Amino acid sequence: MKLSRLSRSISEKCAIVTGAASGMGRATARLFADEGAKVAITDINHESLKEVEREILDAGHSVKAWTLDVSNKAEIEKVIPQIATHFGGIDILINNAGIGGGGAIDSTEFVENWTRAFAVLVTGHAWTIRTSVPYLRKSDSPRIVNIASTEGLGATKGNAPYTAAKTSVIGLTRSLAVDLGPEGITVNCICPGPVRTGMTSGIPENNKAEYARRRIALKRYADPEEVAHMTLSLVLPAASFTTGVALPVDGGLTIKNA
Repeated sequence: MKLSRLSRSISEKCAIVTGAASGMGRATARLFADEGAKVAITDINHESLKEVEREILDAGHSVKAWTLDVSNKAEIEKVIPQIATHFGGIDILINNAGIGGGGAIDSTEFVENWTRAFAVLVTGHAWTIRTSVPYLRKSDSPRIVNIASTEGLGATKGNAPYTAAKTSVIGLTRSLAVDLGPEGITVNCICPGPVRTGMTSGIPENNKAEYARRRIALKRYADPEEVAHMTLSLVLPAASFTTGVALPVDGGLTIKNA
């Protein structure tokens, strides 16, 4: 006899994962599919996205891919309704699509990087949520998770566009948690620390090891799937009283003083 009441299953839930062609997005899509969700994957990189779709289909799971540039409002307003129609609704939205991009305030690349960072990392999140909310309102366990960063909790020199954008993601998360809370829609964000993804692949291994030794309590970079599991924890039907949280998944980076 089962003693608990709340469900820890996302089986048959429709989950959208943006930026799913690689890294944390790919890991999240694969994990959600393993958990029985109907997964809508989007990315601007069509070929890599189709590869992820094929590997999930080959595993016998439910998935469909849509090519999507989240900085393009018209594309968002076209794709989200298509997803809802195809899967019969939307229960979970994971705003994972992201880019890097720093630059000193007086550098030649600053303006372009600033504009692009906010278009993808902030405005893209807002438009995707805005377009998904009418469908989420019909779900019995609506969940939104935005992928922020530990850069939203601190700052690295020469990284102002990215840091400012990720800080804004945390602010957006908290604001929408307040706005949508009365309707039972939870809105949280994950703040990953150093993760082995395409964005960090250019860092030499000896530099990664030295950084991890100095800064991270667990002395290593994360695997993308480790972040995906924490994302999963925030979208469970049982996660119904957790909202407005910025959860560091950083191996102890933000708590380590020395």
